[in-house]
Amino acid sequence: MNGRRWLRNQWDRTVAVAATLVGGLAILFGWLGASDAKLTTEQLPYLASGAVFGLFALGIGATLWLSADLRDEWRKLEEINQGLQADRDRGR
Repeated sequence: MNGRRWLRNQWDRTVAVAATLVGGLAILFGWLGASDAKLTTEQLPYLASGAVFGLFALGIGATLWLSADLRDEWRKLEEINQGLQADRDRGR
């Protein structure tokens, strides 16, 4: 149960890791497909599908991971702000 709770709370990091893995696999499969092709015109579909989709998925993964980090920082700042507010209210 603890793993499910963590996945639910950290959904953006979970999706970020999944998107990064999918992006890496898309780039790998695109490269493998292009390496078997002899002509440049046969390589273009692999580059267009594998590389473009892979880079898009990697970008989504990086954006979600950074968003999760920023959310954690905002949460920490909010806790500090509430602590300072409580200290200020006690001082009055």
